[in-house]
Amino acid sequence: MKSYMPIMLDCAGRVCVVVGGGRVAERKAGELLACSALVTVISPRITPVLKQRHEQGELRWLSRKYAPGDLEGAFMAHAATNDPEVNRSVAEEAAGRGILANVADRPESGNFIHPSVLRRGRLLIAVSASGAGPLAASTIRRKLEEQFGTEYEAYLDCLYEMRKTIKEQVCDPAARQKLLKKASGPDMLDALRRDGFACWSAERIRQWIDDNQEE
Repeated sequence: MKSYMPIMLDCAGRVCVVVGGGRVAERKAGELLACSALVTVISPRITPVLKQRHEQGELRWLSRKYAPGDLEGAFMAHAATNDPEVNRSVAEEAAGRGILANVADRPESGNFIHPSVLRRGRLLIAVSASGAGPLAASTIRRKLEEQFGTEYEAYLDCLYEMRKTIKEQVCDPAARQKLLKKASGPDMLDALRRDGFACWSAERIRQWIDDNQEE
């Protein structure tokens, strides 16, 4: 069994190539666009959703078959066609160029796989079964969706502002660490829940810092 390293990649502004135009390619392209990647789709035909996104200028579409050399300058490649030979060629070119590659029909041919992802604003939970089956990972993710509801989006936005203010205003390292730990604890989540998850004002955050520094 392969052992994978979990990692969060910054794809913003990076060229990512998706070879294929079906539903799998559509999903991969959507995930990349959500991360602000520069997406190029290579396929003679594409889904209506991909075509619409191309017409809206969200991605680039090369209306032809993949050809060796298409990955030049790419940061990442996705082989997502229904032709195993084409997918193999994409994987080989990616390997030769030292490019990150995901191969839909044979994950072991690439060097990374996609997890099932739960997003709640700043919260990102990725679940992988390490090749045992995407359906199993999706089932686990759905269970996590029940545990981590939409309130976590507001919670983490507020926590971000609190941490930023604490770091700006509290100079003493020990006091700063104590406040950061308390802000990240369950009591803060409960306090925000009582407020309907409305983000605290800058004045209230400063007051919370003053009150808790005195403890």
